[in-house]
Parts: sequence; C-alpha cells; structure tokens
Amino acid sequence: MRDNVLRRIGILLGLIGLLLTLSACSNQPQPVEPGVLNSLYTDEQPSLSGSGRYLALVSNRDGHRRLLLYDLEEQGFISLPRLNRQDAIAETPSLSNNARYIVYVASGSGRPEVELYDRITQSAQVLTAGYRGWVRHPSISPDGRYITFESSIRGQWDVQILDRGSNIELDVLDGRL
Repeated sequence: MRDNVLRRIGILLGLIGLLLTLSACSNQPQPVEPGVLNSLYTDEQPSLSGSGRYLALVSNRDGHRRLLLYDLEEQGFISLPRLNRQDAIAETPSLSNNARYIVYVASGSGRPEVELYDRITQSAQVLTAGYRGWVRHPSISPDGRYITFESSIRGQWDVQILDRGSNIELDVLDGRL
C-alpha cells in the first residue's frame, strides 16, 4: 500500500513538472496582475523620474516588447496612448520630474531615432529626424528642457545636447499630472 501511494505521488509530481514545462514553453502570454511591478516576463532598462514617484521600464508582457510607466505611489501602471507603436521598438527610457516627458530610442525603420513623448498631449515627437549617424542612450533633464544622447555622427560616440527652448512647458516638481 505504501508503495502504491509513493507511486501515485511520483506520477503526480511528474505530471506537475510536465505542465510547468509546457506552460513555460508556451507562446501564449501568462496572466499578470495589473498592479504588479515584477512579472514572469523580462522587465529591464529601468529609469526613475526626478520626483522618485514614477518608474519607466521596457517589458515583454503580453507578448509585446514595449515601454511601460509605473506609479510607485499608486502601485499601478499608467496608460501611455500612442507611445508604443507596432512598427517600432522603444528602448532606454528617461523621465522628467513627474514623468510628463519621456525620452527614448525608437527603432522602427532600421535606424534608431530619439523620440519625446508628452503625457499631457499624448503624442510622440521624433527629435532626430534626418539626423546623420546613429543615436543611443538618451536622457532628459528633470524639467524636460534639455535632452542628451550619444551620436556617431563623427565616426565615434560623442555626446549631443539638445535644447528644446525656453518656450516649452517645463515639468516642475510641484506640478501634478
């Protein structure tokens, strides 16, 4: 009788192992709780806002690689309409004070471009359109006025600074979205 019980336990453990292996190999996205920061998927390239409240990251949740914004205070993800396009992959995000502005590299047509997303207008703007050379690792100043990135325009990696001008609406710490 004891051998019978042990055999049944062994069969059950084998079935559980098989099910876990099959679910890990599945291409179907696994369910993820809406407010959970870390998941069964790859979450990488984190960037913290100047206020320390928001965290941007790149994740492959739901089977799509995309840029996500997490509110650490509210413990939930924030919708970013029109940021993640089907034809481009967003990488290396950087956030202003209250995450009004998100700067990142988007690779859609084979050439990476530095883009700026404004959460108020829910629109993205290409900042390096027609720029000669490759770009990588953008960073935005806390107030959102200045953007730095690396470029290969001279055949080596150099630092570029882009001033968005004095007429933009700054992302100040006491302002709330």
